[in-house]
Amino acid sequence: MKIRFGVGLGADTGPDRLAGLVDRLEAAGVDSLWFSELVYTRAVDPFVGMAFALGRTQKLKVGTSVAILPGRHPVLVAKQLASLAAVAPKRVLPVFGLTSAIPAERELFPVPDGKRAEVFDESLRLLRIALRADGGDFEGRHYSLRGIAVAPRPSPSLDIWVGGAAPAAFRRVGRLADGWLGSFLTADEARIGRRQIQEAAAATGREIEADHFGINLAVADGTIPDEALAATRRRRPDVDPTDLIAADWAQLHRQLDAYIDAGLSKFVIRPAGTTDLDAFVDRFTEELLPRQN
Repeated sequence: MKIRFGVGLGADTGPDRLAGLVDRLEAAGVDSLWFSELVYTRAVDPFVGMAFALGRTQKLKVGTSVAILPGRHPVLVAKQLASLAAVAPKRVLPVFGLTSAIPAERELFPVPDGKRAEVFDESLRLLRIALRADGGDFEGRHYSLRGIAVAPRPSPSLDIWVGGAAPAAFRRVGRLADGWLGSFLTADEARIGRRQIQEAAAATGREIEADHFGINLAVADGTIPDEALAATRRRRPDVDPTDLIAADWAQLHRQLDAYIDAGLSKFVIRPAGTTDLDAFVDRFTEELLPRQN
């Protein structure tokens, strides 16, 4: 399996710091940069950020970790992704999720009450058709379209990954996606998730490639900030947050060993809390690039 590490951006990285960061990552040979969907923060919109980064680089890949699909029209999303892939083939890594982790932002992606999961499943099917079919029709409960013909068609075709940390999300990945990017899961939980995804894929005659399983992780610079601990407790009150956030790079390496043993090979690493971004990138390249294969 190809082990790869990318840098994840949080709410603290605003547009004023993006150009310098992108240039540093490209020069250092970092594999990828990942933009989160954080509307009510200074963070750059994922699609705008991807376009900006691709326009400044020749090798750096860009991804979303994760963008919300239900509440966006899938064909318009397909057009955005196809346009990005035409500008930078093999460098666009879309990952989509069910809903925002931030309660105040959930109303920005409206779907019929009680239908979010149903809309997500249908949106994924339509997105894949729009990206891969040379014209066609689609008839579903929430979308009915004729003559779908998004151009330019990505070549090679884009892999669509899905996030999530619940059994329903694992089944969705197995049925409808090409890969999985998890978050806020221990290595043992990720192992179980990977197995459930493979089982769901096999049940529908599909197969998820062995190196299409990843996770989003955070690392601190010696001490985990209180705000990072509090945010993790809100997301996973049933787990000790120190099991999910690495206090330092030595602990991160131990966590990575466990996740790799669980069958994961793609990692989005973000700084825990506010930190010196330049120092983080320096340490990232020193610690993690040698672990790639």
